[in-house]
Amino acid sequence: MNAPNKPIGQPLDRVDGLLKVTGQARYAGEYPEEGLLHGSIVSGTLARGRVVRIDASRALALPGVVAVIDHTNRPRIASYDEPYQDADAADGSPFRPLYNDQVLYSGQPLALVVAENLELARYAGSLIEIEYEAQDHQTDLTILQNEAHAAPAELPKPRGNFQGEYASSAINVDVSYSTPVEHHNPMEPHASTVLYQPDGSLHIHDKTQGTQNCQAYVQKVFGLDKEQVRVFAAFVGGAFGSGLRPQYQLPLAVMAALALKRSIRVSLTRQQMFTFGYRPRTFQRLQLGAAANGRLLAVAHTAIGQTSRFEDFTEHVVEWSGMLYHCDNVELAYKLVPLDVYTPLDMRAPGAALGLIGLECAMDELACALAIDPLQLRLINYAERNENEGKPYSSKALRECYAEGARRFGWEKRNPEPRSMRTGRQLVGWGMAGGVWEAMQQKASAQASLAADGKLTVSSATTDIGTGTYTVMTQIAAEASGVALENVSFILGDSSLPTAPLQGGSFTVSSVGTAVQQACEALKEKLLAVARQTCPAFSGATLELVTLADGQLRLGDACVSLAELARNSGETPLQVQVTAEPDKKRRAYATATHSAVFVEVWVDEDLGTVKVNRVVSAIAAGRVINPKTARSQILGGVVWGVGMALHEETLTDHALGRHMNHNLAEYHVPVNADIGDIDVVFVEEQDEIVNALGSKGVGEIGIVGVAAAVANAIYHATGKRIRDFPITLDKLL
Repeated sequence: MNAPNKPIGQPLDRVDGLLKVTGQARYAGEYPEEGLLHGSIVSGTLARGRVVRIDASRALALPGVVAVIDHTNRPRIASYDEPYQDADAADGSPFRPLYNDQVLYSGQPLALVVAENLELARYAGSLIEIEYEAQDHQTDLTILQNEAHAAPAELPKPRGNFQGEYASSAINVDVSYSTPVEHHNPMEPHASTVLYQPDGSLHIHDKTQGTQNCQAYVQKVFGLDKEQVRVFAAFVGGAFGSGLRPQYQLPLAVMAALALKRSIRVSLTRQQMFTFGYRPRTFQRLQLGAAANGRLLAVAHTAIGQTSRFEDFTEHVVEWSGMLYHCDNVELAYKLVPLDVYTPLDMRAPGAALGLIGLECAMDELACALAIDPLQLRLINYAERNENEGKPYSSKALRECYAEGARRFGWEKRNPEPRSMRTGRQLVGWGMAGGVWEAMQQKASAQASLAADGKLTVSSATTDIGTGTYTVMTQIAAEASGVALENVSFILGDSSLPTAPLQGGSFTVSSVGTAVQQACEALKEKLLAVARQTCPAFSGATLELVTLADGQLRLGDACVSLAELARNSGETPLQVQVTAEPDKKRRAYATATHSAVFVEVWVDEDLGTVKVNRVVSAIAAGRVINPKTARSQILGGVVWGVGMALHEETLTDHALGRHMNHNLAEYHVPVNADIGDIDVVFVEEQDEIVNALGSKGVGEIGIVGVAAAVANAIYHATGKRIRDFPITLDKLL
């Protein structure tokens, strides 16, 4: 293993990489069980109404079909909203699968066919006849946008006098942008394998970003004891937020397992992956007022987003406009329109990925109106403090991101005139944008256990959705404990392990990583206590005097192995468990990651096709635990940002209230041919306040600002300002 002495900061290969590339890593839909039943979900075709009749007789007549479960014959489930609330629930009344005859959106699960194999279950599902009573529906945000109501979000209070300063500004920009519905589409579809145990308890392998969240959900919805439900998620094939809430295949699988007292697997089809949460469609209006020298005098950002009729989904779309730049006069508003759709769901950099499109495109338009370089405009309005909170930043190296990103990109060679740069028949455009994401920390627990052979096992109930959690936690544990990397194992994805928050929001390393660090430090103290009692040379030793490295405790010339200390401790194994919480000193500061993104596009003058030729992404994220996995996170974020700019859009037939391109053939995402060179640079940023590791997380910041930078580059290349995303060739032509 490529592991030097100081594990943190090294580009360590993924410790779970071999398992994944050799097929040994099992995902939720891959756990075998003799006699395992298979469930296929029958989805509704109506956007709003009620089910009058379900005829499953033809399906039940097939040999091998075990049951058809619908709202008329399902097992007992909770009647009130509270049991269905989960750790990421939106305000309102959560969706309850098979609860009654009401149809709330197109694609809603209306029945579950259980059979001896998947193919039979799916065929039987096609034989089920459902009769509806249709009601008028509306799924188009455009139609109802004037009926929007204030979202239940705690927005920063207005500051200063926006209206007065905007009216008197030398330069005004008043522009609107729209972004489409986007679906998560991770490689692995959602699945739940419920293994029914002889004692009636359930072992559930689920695609989730929070095993304990799913455990609590199942426990409450079905009235089970906590000890009766254990949820596993050892490997997750991407999630991007889609696994933050328990998705409906989980309760349906549990229903069948409890009703039949059998083990069962329920997997969603790719089409059904479009029948739950998504990034919501938004309309955004930006009003910027500036002095002739570029100084911002007034900023207003209003966003309207869609939600379901049963929950008010809110995310932080507009807040960033009050913190990324210095301005004394700011008004922010976020409104919702309930539609006959499912509730939206957090998707990578929720809110920020959308809100920074509006803000950073508007800043580019302001730069053009002022005839000021877009980078210079951002420097003129650089914010030293988070003015939404009135706090200084614990650290902020955004200036360094601007400088290093511009240097590597060659920004000083940019001709500011649109359509002034070209190569052959290709118009060349250079655009840039800034990015910001909050650096959060949640309460988390971890256990460190040292065996008699000197091998260390550290555990927490977090998950690894492909971000490299297994690897970075191993690095943190190795450095904090002094145990060699090859002798450290990290266990996750099990609800019975020490408490961990949902994996999302870029706070796993800061939360669980801090708990791992503290657990290993507490273990060191126990080891030193054993050394004092059993080794005379260490009788007066303190942690400040000793060194722990490569599985050895050293004091001067004296040396004893950690394995020997574990054996002499009288505990088998020697272990500690700690709970880590954000340090109180954080309260006086704002904490955030920042980025600067520079993009070059080539636009075919005749065909309107856009090629993102190169991207430079400069990131300030505190201490980087593993540069290799962190770089991969930024690469993925940049690719997704290109997709937001040019490709991704869930298309809906509003007459039917149904998504049309619900497959990977027609839901366009970038492929290798769409992506040019991506240069990722992490600027130096020391932060002793954000957490003991000094790490801020990188899962979200990579996508923030990219779509805006692409759009700004397209304007520079063509002179055409496209404000309706994605920017497809028909809009350019």
